[in-house]
Amino acid sequence: MPQIHYLPDDRTIEIDDDDIILEASLRADIPHTHICGGSARCSTCRVLIVEGLEFCSPRTSPEEELAKKLRLDPEIRLACQTQVAGGKVILRRLAIDSEDLESFTDEMAGKLICAPVGQEKKIAILFADIRGFTAFAESLLPYDVIYILNRYFQKMGYVINRNGGMINNYMGDGFMALFGLENSDKAAEQAVRAGVEMLEELEKLNPYFETLYRHRLRIGIGIHCGWVVVGNLGASNSQTVTAIGDAVNFASRIEAANKQVGTSLLISEETYQEVKELAIVDRRVSVPIPGKSGEYPLYEVVGMPPLPVEIEEISEVNEKSIWQTFVNNLRALYAVVYNWIRKIWSHIKKL
Repeated sequence: MPQIHYLPDDRTIEIDDDDIILEASLRADIPHTHICGGSARCSTCRVLIVEGLEFCSPRTSPEEELAKKLRLDPEIRLACQTQVAGGKVILRRLAIDSEDLESFTDEMAGKLICAPVGQEKKIAILFADIRGFTAFAESLLPYDVIYILNRYFQKMGYVINRNGGMINNYMGDGFMALFGLENSDKAAEQAVRAGVEMLEELEKLNPYFETLYRHRLRIGIGIHCGWVVVGNLGASNSQTVTAIGDAVNFASRIEAANKQVGTSLLISEETYQEVKELAIVDRRVSVPIPGKSGEYPLYEVVGMPPLPVEIEEISEVNEKSIWQTFVNNLRALYAVVYNWIRKIWSHIKKL
């Protein structure tokens, strides 16, 4: 006989084949919320199927429509539309108190960004921090501090967005950016390319800061690729997409390691394996990472070959762009030759 085990109630009930979850809950006096009366016109009866999804019926048309609107994961089901047959299902009721109900109601009304409760994804995480900014800021007026940071964040934001990433968290004079939220195929390449371009953009920006404040900004960038949980976080009216997990902490530690080894852009071994055919690497270092045992290999990236020029852009080529194309192609050739020589040297050292 099929069974349903409820969390957080920690109760198990026996049901008949093809019983609807909501109806079984109510018969067993389990306080299962269902504001619309079980007609798939709200999502307050939603449950998370922890185990036994294969024993649940496919989504009905009304449930499919609502799931698409709210971008629900396959494991999130409407209890009023889901039948159980042939085995045991372990589920968690998701509307437990009045705050849960308010959040679900806001989603249905379009007041919240509809996103999964949490998704595990492999993405690239980039951390950046301005070196010595606190001491520099102490000599400035508050207005100037905000002005400099906004000017810097604006330029860096353009670079991040241009390379398919998004800045999701600002921390004083630092920030965290995520790549591969939609498609992680080229997340590592996008993040490393963004890191290189950030350093180039800062070089263009520094003469301006030197003129006004007699100071050049220096930044440290750390990049790591790994599995994280991605979801909306924050109060209901100000939620933002963020990532949580050990990979995030590791990326932050890599950024901090730049101070230790005197570099500007370091990437992890996992990231290097994704971009080793493209990235121009100056050196490999092994450093201890706070909170972890042993030393970890990190790679200093000093360049990336440019992206291919689109055919449509050829008609717009002028003298300046011809020169820039020549320089870009030269840099791309250098990257190929450099990596080829590095591979040959690596083989020679093993002999």
